[in-house]
Amino acid sequence: MSGVRAIFADRVLTVPNVLSVIRLVGVPVFVWLLLVEHAYGWAFALLVASGVTDFLDGKLARLLDQSSRLGALLDPFVDRLYVVTTLVAFVVDGLIPWWIAVVLIGRDLVLTLTLGIYRRRDLDPPEVIYLGKAATFALMSALPWVLAGRMDWPLAGFGHAFGWAFLIWGTAVYVWTGLLYLGKAVAVARAIPAVPQRRP
Repeated sequence: MSGVRAIFADRVLTVPNVLSVIRLVGVPVFVWLLLVEHAYGWAFALLVASGVTDFLDGKLARLLDQSSRLGALLDPFVDRLYVVTTLVAFVVDGLIPWWIAVVLIGRDLVLTLTLGIYRRRDLDPPEVIYLGKAATFALMSALPWVLAGRMDWPLAGFGHAFGWAFLIWGTAVYVWTGLLYLGKAVAVARAIPAVPQRRP
């Protein structure tokens, strides 16, 4: 039975993985719609669709028992790519100030560097903090509404206010959870010695 599970875990062509690939293809399309065509309505729709498919691929992976190693890597990679790309595109288009993008992207870069602490000790990365997932959800919800505030439609005022409220809250919690992750990494580095590297 364990062999069957291992083979299944290595599957590539699954519904969740297809959704993640579709979201990945949508990244350059979003940049083109926003910065080249200035088609804010279509860019907004694509951001919303990305959020919906992000929610669905996790649910479907559990519902259809189609979890895979590729999916475990691809899904968070696409999430981060979408957030970083959207933030940079928003700064270029003048939708948000540059320092917000620097804070959010800098947080992820710092935590990426801390993964080396766990690798050098043959440890798995820390478990995901639920509050961090809530912050990511807030940010992914805020960005489409910030964009909606630029669109010419009756809910532009609401979109602007709602989007910025979520963006401020999400940024604050995102930074806070980043500090928690950083604290865990520092504690591990102090308490557990690194495993000596094997010489070839």
